[in-house]
Amino acid sequence: MKTKLDSFERQIENAASSYRPLSKNRRAKVEGIVDRVRKRRTVNIRIAESVLEELKRRSQEEGLPYQTLISSILHKYVTNRLVDEEAIRKSLQILQQP
Repeated sequence: MKTKLDSFERQIENAASSYRPLSKNRRAKVEGIVDRVRKRRTVNIRIAESVLEELKRRSQEEGLPYQTLISSILHKYVTNRLVDEEAIRKSLQILQQP
């Protein structure tokens, strides 16, 4: 079965000849990172039905499966990229004060 590539993946394939090979140590390090990213574990959590319904509603707005949305939220949280919009607004108001 042939895999269909998106435009970004096609760009990578087209530019592949311009990439330099990695040293053995560097390659092992990169492969270790890729392996950690690819590993998935199934977890079971208890969550309020109302929260789950809201997650499902929000996931439909985003156009992705709700489990993917949950995973994305958790990933953003552990990488310190999940932000509180209200806190940002308050910070901006404080910074804009004379």
